[in-house]
Amino acid sequence: MSQYFDVGDETLWNPSNGAARLFLRHVRLYEEELGVPSGFGPMENDECKIDPAAFEPYVNALLDLHDRTRHSIIDALSEGFVATVLVLAERAGVEVRPSVTTDRLTGLTDIQVPLPDAQDRAVRLRERAGLLRRGMPR
Repeated sequence: MSQYFDVGDETLWNPSNGAARLFLRHVRLYEEELGVPSGFGPMENDECKIDPAAFEPYVNALLDLHDRTRHSIIDALSEGFVATVLVLAERAGVEVRPSVTTDRLTGLTDIQVPLPDAQDRAVRLRERAGLLRRGMPR
């Protein structure tokens, strides 16, 4: 069994039920954390419609949060989800603002000492999204 994440008539992703359920729970968690709606509708009849106009600000808010966090545990918990969202954003044609990587402390939240390298984190996230892209059936 599988479920569909669609924008209009285009399927962006067709994961197994378990992967879809876990992913949507993460979507809802980050909606609450960010205070921004995701654009993901309910899963009905194995289909979830995504509103790209609402999805774009969610994606960029999620990336902004990721960019402002420098904590290895939070990274470990969130990177797979963020990378999956990046793949869906790409497939949906959502404009993703470029990451602003800095090793300065200004504006950062949830930091850990020593501060993880910002460039390494950005590269790791892009690589993770690339690996996931190949394993995310449409």
